[in-house]
Amino acid sequence: MRQGIYARSIKRKLDILLSGTALVVLSPVMAVTAWQVRKKLGSPVLFTQLRPGKGEKIFKMYKFRTMTDERDAKGNLLPDEQRLTEFGKFLRESSLDELPELFNILKGDMSIVGPRPQLVRDMVFMTKEQRRRHKVTQGLTGLAQVSGRNNISWEEKLAYDQEYVKHITFLGDLKIIFKTIGNVLKKEDINTDGMATAEDFGDYLLRTGQVDQKTYDRKQRIARRICEKNS
Repeated sequence: MRQGIYARSIKRKLDILLSGTALVVLSPVMAVTAWQVRKKLGSPVLFTQLRPGKGEKIFKMYKFRTMTDERDAKGNLLPDEQRLTEFGKFLRESSLDELPELFNILKGDMSIVGPRPQLVRDMVFMTKEQRRRHKVTQGLTGLAQVSGRNNISWEEKLAYDQEYVKHITFLGDLKIIFKTIGNVLKKEDINTDGMATAEDFGDYLLRTGQVDQKTYDRKQRIARRICEKNS
């Protein structure tokens, strides 16, 4: 994969400038959001999760928490749809929960635009071709997000990621940013139809019969080992 000067150097400089400016401008919004999260959902205010970044290097991604920690009698977390409150839904629909990722961008873990960082347990189910999405810095938003976000199939989502990796341009990134703003204002395609949250790649493959239970369990064990190693 051959990158132009924009992808090699200018893109990172713009990431620093834009994320730093956004953190200053949006600091009052982030402060109020953090206070509301603390008040309605408790501590911790931030939700951190391990995600594979460029070169599949694992990093901690920051988000405002949107779910409670409610558990069943055995101490297991309740399903997402039971822990996701109305306030949490509002944070997701407005994308306010994503604002702490600006710190990830400033640090260099992420970019403003790029393939959206998926879960480690999603990555282990990807083919070698699909994992090429990790050849570039992962983004706050990306081509897949403005082409259907969570309401397109995993195959389509990963195909859009591969298309982006092959053609990174300033005008292309600018177009994605403006489309993202429009989608956020319209609150479109937040979740997969019929589901409270987006479906994991492995769960999707198992549900559609593309992997068997034995393969699914083996891949999940690999994902857990990667997370344990990087926690």
